[in-house]
Amino acid sequence: MKKKLGLLFGLLFLMAILTGCTEFNQPITSDSEGFWNEYIVYPLSMLIIKTAEIAGGNFGVSIIIVTILVRLVILPLMIKQTKNSKAMQAVQPEMEALRKKYSSKDQKTQQKLQEETMKLFQENKVNPLAGCFPLIVQMPILIGFYHAISRTREIAQHEFLWFNLGQPDPFYLLPIIAGITTFIQTKMTMAGTAGQNPQMVMMQYIMPIMILVFAINFPAALSLYWVVGNIFTIIQTYFIKGPELKKPGQTGKLEGAKK
Repeated sequence: MKKKLGLLFGLLFLMAILTGCTEFNQPITSDSEGFWNEYIVYPLSMLIIKTAEIAGGNFGVSIIIVTILVRLVILPLMIKQTKNSKAMQAVQPEMEALRKKYSSKDQKTQQKLQEETMKLFQENKVNPLAGCFPLIVQMPILIGFYHAISRTREIAQHEFLWFNLGQPDPFYLLPIIAGITTFIQTKMTMAGTAGQNPQMVMMQYIMPIMILVFAINFPAALSLYWVVGNIFTIIQTYFIKGPELKKPGQTGKLEGAKK
């Protein structure tokens, strides 16, 4: 769990670096150079622009459509990640029993604990690192989309609903919705596991606050992207983890995880 938490903070740090780099405030065009710009940010920017043209010049609708398309593309990775999380959740009782059995801190006992833990993973076909790979793959895509929205100057010149896409929401409605949906999404994603780790519980509250603060200060186009992405993830998680969400205190059976 500590490794996963470390990875999560590492990914957040990576996001902070990428979103704060010197190119972040530079418009994305066909002349933009570099692998990141040419093969990730610019294609996503053009997809937003072309979709807006099809939508009658409505960039708000375009952001909604493209956000859903991007989420659909990475959906298989998200499903794989969720299934692995369920499998890890199912073996938690056995892992806890092993920790109690080998509670001594001496080197030989800890080595035996590692051996028994790996044997448990192998018997139940659980890969503790499998849930990390989908995160690593999808992060560049999501960050690239974030850059595309921020650096596509055409977006900033249009309005949608009650706000200007290039300016922060004047009524703070989108930031509030973004924060609430982030909380719901995080709670659903961690259902059944967060209660076993105080740090995970803390993340349920830190992430929504971070998104709320960012959304208040960033252009409304990004807040719209966060809200649509969160709603998509909430619906996705409900259909994948539906039974678990109704019984958050239960970890489920190994047989169910194997399926």
